[in-house]
Amino acid sequence: MVYSQDPFHIADISSHAMSLIDMALEEDECFNDATTTLLVNSNTTGTGILMSKETGILAGLGVALTVFHKIDRYIQLKPLMNDGSHVNPGSKLAVIKGKIHAILKAERIALNFLQRMSGIATLTSKYVEAISSYKAQIVDTRKTLPGYRYIDKYSVRMGGGKNHRMSLADGILIKDNHIELIGLESEALEDKLKNILSIAPTALKVEVEVSDMEQLHQALAAGIPIIMLDNMTNDEMRSAVSIVGGRALIEASGGITLDNIRSVAETGVDIISVGALTHSTRALDISLDIDIYTT
Repeated sequence: MVYSQDPFHIADISSHAMSLIDMALEEDECFNDATTTLLVNSNTTGTGILMSKETGILAGLGVALTVFHKIDRYIQLKPLMNDGSHVNPGSKLAVIKGKIHAILKAERIALNFLQRMSGIATLTSKYVEAISSYKAQIVDTRKTLPGYRYIDKYSVRMGGGKNHRMSLADGILIKDNHIELIGLESEALEDKLKNILSIAPTALKVEVEVSDMEQLHQALAAGIPIIMLDNMTNDEMRSAVSIVGGRALIEASGGITLDNIRSVAETGVDIISVGALTHSTRALDISLDIDIYTT
C-alpha cells in the first residue's frame, strides 16, 4: 500500500473549511489531550481506518484528513474513496498511518466534520432519488449551521443537489417581508418589480416569493425570471405552472419532506428548495478503528 503525506491537496481546501478546522482544534484543545498524554507513549505508532457503519453518501473526506494533517504534518494518509461515493456498512474510507498521539487527538474533530457532511449528502441523495423521474431540481437554502455555509452546501452537491444562494450578495430574492414593505405604498407591486428589474445589477438573478395567484400574475407581468411559490398546495402549484407556461422558472418552497416531495415534483415545478437538507440532517455513522504496530 502506497501512502502519501498530502493526497487530498490541502491548497484546494476552502479557506472557510480551514478556519473551521482551526477553530475546532482550539475548542477541543487537541494539543493538550490529557488522556492520551497520560496513557500512550508519544513514540507509539499505528494505523487508523475510517470506516462507514451504515449506508450513505460520502462527503468531507478531504476536510477530515486535513484535521489529521494539521495535528501532525508527517502523518501518512490514504483516501480509499472519493466524495460523492456510495458507502455501505464496512466500507473503508481512508487509512491514517503515524503516531497514535496524533491520530487520537484528531479523531473526534475529523469524525465530526465527516459525519455531518456525509449526513447532509446522504439526505440530499434521498430527495434527489425520490424525484429522479421528474424535471425538478433539488436545491438547498441558507438554513445552514453558522460558519458552516461552505461545507454544508458542498455536501449538498456531493449528494446530487444544487446550491441556492451562497449568501445575500449572490442574488436578489424578494420575500414576503419585502413584498409587504413595498406593497404598502400606492404603486402597484407589478410596477415596483419592474423598477427593481431595471435597476438590479445584470449579474444577479432576481427571484420573487409569492403566496397567492394575484402576486403570481403581477410577478409574471413584471417579467420576473424566477418565481417562488411559498407554501402553496399541490393544486395551487399545478395551476401556477399552467399560468406561467414556461415564461419563468418556478420554485416550490415550504413544508417539503421526503413524504410529499414526489407529489410536489408532479406539479411541474422546476426547482424544489429544501431547508431540511442542512438544518435537520442526521450524522452518518462513521468510526475510526486503530491498531498499534506490533513490529
